[in-house]
Amino acid sequence: MVKAKINGIDVQVARGTSILTAAKKVNIKIPSLCKHPDLDATAACGICIVKVKGSKKMLRSCCTPLEEGMDIITHDDELQDIRRTVIELILSNHPDECLECGRNNNCELQKLAADFGIRQQPFKEFLRDLPKDDSTKTIVIDPRKCIQCGRCVQVCQDMQDVWALSFLERGIETRISPAGDINLSESPCVRCGQCSAHCPTGAIVEYDETIKTWRALHDTNNHCVVQIAPAVRVAIGEAFGFPDGTNLTKKIYAALRRLGFKAVFDTSFGADVTIMEEASEFIQRFVHKKGKLPLITTCCPSWVDFMEKFYPDMIDHFSSSKSPHEMVGSLAKTYYAERNNLSPANIRMVSIMPCTSKKYEISRNQDMFASGQQDVDIVLTTRELARMIKQAGIDFVNLAPEEPDHLLGDYTGGGVIFGATGGVMEAALRTAHYFVTGKNAPKAEFESVRGLKGVKETTVDMAGQKVKIAIAHGLGNVEFVLRKIQKAISENKELPYHFVEVMACVGGCVGGGGQPYGVTDALRLSRARGLYQDDDAKELHNSHENPFVIKLYKEYLGKPLGEKPHKLLHTHYKPRPMYKK
Repeated sequence: MVKAKINGIDVQVARGTSILTAAKKVNIKIPSLCKHPDLDATAACGICIVKVKGSKKMLRSCCTPLEEGMDIITHDDELQDIRRTVIELILSNHPDECLECGRNNNCELQKLAADFGIRQQPFKEFLRDLPKDDSTKTIVIDPRKCIQCGRCVQVCQDMQDVWALSFLERGIETRISPAGDINLSESPCVRCGQCSAHCPTGAIVEYDETIKTWRALHDTNNHCVVQIAPAVRVAIGEAFGFPDGTNLTKKIYAALRRLGFKAVFDTSFGADVTIMEEASEFIQRFVHKKGKLPLITTCCPSWVDFMEKFYPDMIDHFSSSKSPHEMVGSLAKTYYAERNNLSPANIRMVSIMPCTSKKYEISRNQDMFASGQQDVDIVLTTRELARMIKQAGIDFVNLAPEEPDHLLGDYTGGGVIFGATGGVMEAALRTAHYFVTGKNAPKAEFESVRGLKGVKETTVDMAGQKVKIAIAHGLGNVEFVLRKIQKAISENKELPYHFVEVMACVGGCVGGGGQPYGVTDALRLSRARGLYQDDDAKELHNSHENPFVIKLYKEYLGKPLGEKPHKLLHTHYKPRPMYKK
């Protein structure tokens, strides 16, 4: 530990703690623009400068560790003047388009400019004519708005290990771009949206489809239905002032009906169906020795895209089960349509997701048209839904709760925990245990898979057999797991795992690229806690106990892994080039 003073206030922190972090401990906020809690400090912006008594230097607090006996000044006239000048210089190279920007009222640069009372521009404007890149139809890059903080590059290269983004040129000509100055769709990008989640300005945002959704809702020929993912319910409240992690499931159902949707479903129901198929796959491979081990989960489209590009040799290990929202989409245009005498061609399915890559997933191959139509027509992020609720004039805070449409809306605790890292694995193990033993395991037996450790490894008992499992979240952590598997296979040695869960985003879907801005580990934990509390409150915790899922298989699908489930609920994978020619 080291002791020091900040603005005359005593502070004690662990050695190596930055001045910026130490100041927060004593409720002093040093302004910064480039630093994000998820990322290493780059000292790119220079706004967080401080003084140390006895030294003529000004230090960048984000990357300078607090040292024993320091006497630090964080705010005085000189520091404030320098910070204001730095912000003004950044603004001189930034488009004055706040009212048209996707980050309006939620932009870190805009907030700093307001905090410092900047009302005029003293420097000559220098704006470059750089084109937007919306080629992926999932995220949009507007390099004119880039402030060169480096967050997106660090996220893409270090956190996600994708290396789709980099800085090009030098000096005042520096700009953000896919490596090689190609379109993002031609790059290794896996569309996870973590770059947009960490960007402080409107330089990278989600591909907005709210207008497309409004038009679908207003078309009287359409029968518009909707579903919400597990992670959405514990994050959307941040846009309306609710405490972090508040579960607002039933308010969302009510808001969606107010928006004009004819039926409101829940992706957690699809998660229960996914578990029926995926747990059956695992039993087939682990118990009956039919298929390769380990089985790797596939609910995350960014992870699927990453695997097809970087690890195509692992395709045979991938679960063929579709993601939950795709299952709900195909069932809405078959099972739901038949039960309600509706034409699938008139049904428009909208998925509300915490994720940008789901926008890509809905057309990734022909399996996503299992109903004879595109099974999911539009994907909106949590951020887009929040905007639509506000546009519609809905008083979300005081909205009375409502129920879903039960046919594809009821879910168990196993279905809702999908939104947190480890949740898919825990739900699958609960049902796999039942399939093997005929009995439900104590719910707490599989809770070792929870938490934010980058790679979680454990062994669980299933009817006397040891199941070795691994959970990785954040694509930068995946390589460790996959290389262990590859090494064991190549050397014909005992497998390190039998069952593996991967989520592209840190924390799983609760930290998805389409969630409200400002994500940190504390926020990820709060959101995950909301999902686990929902699980605890449920009467049924296991996917195989969902009465509407039981009815679905009895009346329509038959047995898991059967002919109809194979057509509607499963997909296939193929190697994809890392760079498109």
